[in-house]
Amino acid sequence: MLRDRFTEALKEAMKSKEDLTVSTVRLILARLKEKDIEARPKLDRIDDTAIQQMLQQMIKQRRESIELYEKGNRPELAAKEKGEIAVIERFLPKQMSGAELESAVKDTIKETGAASIKDMGKVMAALRTKYAGQVDPAAASQTVKKLLTG
Repeated sequence: MLRDRFTEALKEAMKSKEDLTVSTVRLILARLKEKDIEARPKLDRIDDTAIQQMLQQMIKQRRESIELYEKGNRPELAAKEKGEIAVIERFLPKQMSGAELESAVKDTIKETGAASIKDMGKVMAALRTKYAGQVDPAAASQTVKKLLTG
């Protein structure tokens, strides 16, 4: 379970004095606690799939920050964000390659019966469910658009 992996990673990072890992795992745990609180009326806590989506969102935020830091000539802050991405990615399944992604999108289009770009939401939802954490949403979106438009 991912929650246990976070706790173990935090302990190991503290023992080996890896400051970036400690701070990043603490950020993950804080965000996880927020998500659990948001889910409380319905659930006691969020599941691993939701945690993986949360981690993907955290990576997306950091990539956006890196872009801004590089435009603002702040390479030290961009490097810190890249380090955080590397730590976060340790907890996610291996990402699909371009060819694997295209194959998965083709299969999902067949399974959902998608015929046009209007069905993109249905395909993306199916991809998110079936390949949670393995698919970069931005890359998947581009691939789905490409395959549905022709």
